[in-house]
Amino acid sequence: MEITQFKESDEEPVVALWKECGLVVPWNDPHRDILRKLKLQRDLFLVGRLDGRLVATAMAGYEGHRGWINYLAVSPECRGRGLGREMMDEAEARLRALGCPKINLQVRADNAEAIGFYERIGYRRDDVVSFGKRLERDE
Repeated sequence: MEITQFKESDEEPVVALWKECGLVVPWNDPHRDILRKLKLQRDLFLVGRLDGRLVATAMAGYEGHRGWINYLAVSPECRGRGLGREMMDEAEARLRALGCPKINLQVRADNAEAIGFYERIGYRRDDVVSFGKRLERDE
């Protein structure tokens, strides 16, 4: 798989992949999320291609204390081939190069497949409670 930085022409295939993977929810507009990401650390917005076709994404960020991973997606027809691990390896390497000491990510509690994936690649549940507060509505 070839992993590169997101470019604007990737937007529609990325959103289609996110929808195919069940990552799009009514309260998060994926197009707005992409625009927001392109304003900050756009080099940490990664896409993966097989034979020229976009099949994977990972959106990473680092604010000086923790790294974050969002929108890790692998096309369902390409799963089980190590592509998710490749995307995470690349995101981790880029965060490590920035001096990031730890990565956090959030998974919906009912997403057993994603939870199992992250556990297999070395992530562990932190003893924390996740809080959120909307500052801007996408609906």
